[in-house]
Amino acid sequence: MATSPDPTSSEAVTPAATAPSAPDGTPAQKLAAEALGTAVLVLVGCGSLVLASSSSGFGDANILSVGLSFGLAVTVMAYAVGRVSGGHFNPAVSVAAAVSGRMTWAEAGRYAGAQVVGGIVGALVLLVLALGNDRFEAFDTSLAANSWGDDGTGYALWAALLVEIVLTALFVFVILAVTDRRSSVNAAFAPLVIGLTLAVIHFVAIPLTGTSVNPARSIGPALFSGVDPLLQLWVFIVAPLLGAVAGGLAYPALFGRDADPVEGSGLSFSRPARAQQPVAQQGGQQGWSQGAQQGGWAQGGQQGQQGWAPEPAPIIQDGWQWDPVAGQWKPLEQPQAPQQTGQQTGQQGWGPTTGQTGQTGQTGQAGGQWPDEGDGRTQIRP
Repeated sequence: MATSPDPTSSEAVTPAATAPSAPDGTPAQKLAAEALGTAVLVLVGCGSLVLASSSSGFGDANILSVGLSFGLAVTVMAYAVGRVSGGHFNPAVSVAAAVSGRMTWAEAGRYAGAQVVGGIVGALVLLVLALGNDRFEAFDTSLAANSWGDDGTGYALWAALLVEIVLTALFVFVILAVTDRRSSVNAAFAPLVIGLTLAVIHFVAIPLTGTSVNPARSIGPALFSGVDPLLQLWVFIVAPLLGAVAGGLAYPALFGRDADPVEGSGLSFSRPARAQQPVAQQGGQQGWSQGAQQGGWAQGGQQGQQGWAPEPAPIIQDGWQWDPVAGQWKPLEQPQAPQQTGQQTGQQGWGPTTGQTGQTGQTGQAGGQWPDEGDGRTQIRP
């Protein structure tokens, strides 16, 4: 009889073991998978409306068939290439992943580029297929492009923006939830749940805007549907991206993160401020190091207050010295010992005129000589 595994055993099954695994494709494979998945989404989803409407004998497409076509297209491709790239097929999903800390902004940008290319390719293939029907006119008949206002569905602009923001936020929220690594139950069913969510969203929004919640899905068909869809396209780029940011922030805020945010993700772009040492401490460090190299301490009470900062070394070249105050070169002055009184001479050195206080002597001018010991040499005190 089989026995249940010991929870304390290292062989026990943990939620992380059955949670959705990270994509394992190469960078090129990931971009190819995203482009392919998005192309299939546009071809199948938009094609369910365009091809059925332009063909006689099959009736017009309805909301149920179109919504399921979009949802099942995402489900199929997520199962097919989700292992490679994660199966986003939507710039809004990639933005939400970056906002929530699951992927870098750089990678999200590359994903979005591949998805837009895939959406254009899918729309182009759909255009070619639709040309087989006489009822379809290229660049005049809409390729299921999204719309609003009097030139589209009649839905108000503010309402179109709002519904796309709300539904996109809901969509990416569900995606982040079912792909959470802490949710082991959802690992195998995540693509199915995501596809059903997209289908339900289409049931709601097809009569209002045609349902975007995906900038790549909107860009491709709009390029081949005439002027009006292009003029209205900005709504279906801006609104889904705003909804993606809202959903990407809401899920970790409410339910936490399944792992630490990856570096280069999130909405914090400021660099941490470096701790600055007090001026006196910085000056003290410079004074110690420079003073040790130059063999002296900083001079002057003001310099000492700034951290024992030494005076800058003079610039001397070919007998000329640079005067920083005057801003010019001056002849180098040979150092001369100052004439000092006998009292100063007695303090600074011994001379033959010891005791003659107040008088200056030759030895006192030189400063620091020992008395002649009779051998004709003069010893210099260090």
